[in-house]
Amino acid sequence: MIAGVDTDLIVMGIWGLIFAVFIVKLFQSIRLVPTKSAYIVERLGKYHSTLDAGFHALVPFVDKVAYIHDLKEETIDVPPQECFSSDEVNVEVDGVIYISVVDPVKASYGVTDYRYAAIQLAQTTTRSVIGTLDLDRTFEERDLISAKVVEVLDQAGAMWGIRVHRYEIKNITPPETVKNAMEMQVNAERERRALLAKSEGDKQSKINRSEGIKTETINHSEGEMQRRINEAEGKAEEILTIAKATAESIERMAEVISAPGGKNVVRLQLGSQYLKQFDGLSDNASKVVLPGNMMNFDHWMDSIGLTEEKPEK
Repeated sequence: MIAGVDTDLIVMGIWGLIFAVFIVKLFQSIRLVPTKSAYIVERLGKYHSTLDAGFHALVPFVDKVAYIHDLKEETIDVPPQECFSSDEVNVEVDGVIYISVVDPVKASYGVTDYRYAAIQLAQTTTRSVIGTLDLDRTFEERDLISAKVVEVLDQAGAMWGIRVHRYEIKNITPPETVKNAMEMQVNAERERRALLAKSEGDKQSKINRSEGIKTETINHSEGEMQRRINEAEGKAEEILTIAKATAESIERMAEVISAPGGKNVVRLQLGSQYLKQFDGLSDNASKVVLPGNMMNFDHWMDSIGLTEEKPEK
């Protein structure tokens, strides 16, 4: 009896274990796939189907979820690597790849590990592109390097079931000696630009100053010229006015002289002025030398043609 009881317990235990395994497998066959995810199902070791977002029930013991893929865009860091530029300078370059799975089947069976493959291909492509550029251009042609890496990864990604959205270079680190030389070059270039800017400023300042002096000189000379013109015109006007007045005076004098008794009037006026000239000759401090016939007024008048007119009888 005891042996029979033990046998029944063992059989019940085995059936209980089988039932428990079945229940576990039954629950495992029920799959809830999240949004932007894809499950690859294999049936008896062979690809069977791809489960999209939603509820799915598998055949226990027959179907198995072999691969789970996240269809959202993901970032993959590309570790730093050493690259040689065309001018034989060793630089360290790292970056980041932005990719997403577009074909879960190819991502599962087209390559062993698409992430690792993308990293390796990005590194080799980066090395080949930098090898065609000199050191200075590697800092300027980041877009060119990124575009080339994306192009190569896209070609391979078509077979791997992935899409490469972009590749960004994070750092390009040259050796310390090269970095120091580049800093010295940058400082020298900055000083050169500063000196050039200063010289340009001095040049412009001198030009402005000379232009100011030139303008001032021109204005001064034009002002001086205008002043002299005005003075000359004023003097000319003055001379012309005096000449006109003198001419009028001479004409009137001639009219007076030609009139009857005119010469006597002129003689009278000249005689008055003649006598006035003797004022002050009595000053003891003055010494004047006069001609002998100075007091002969009639003789002087006769010498200039102003003979006294006698009244007609």
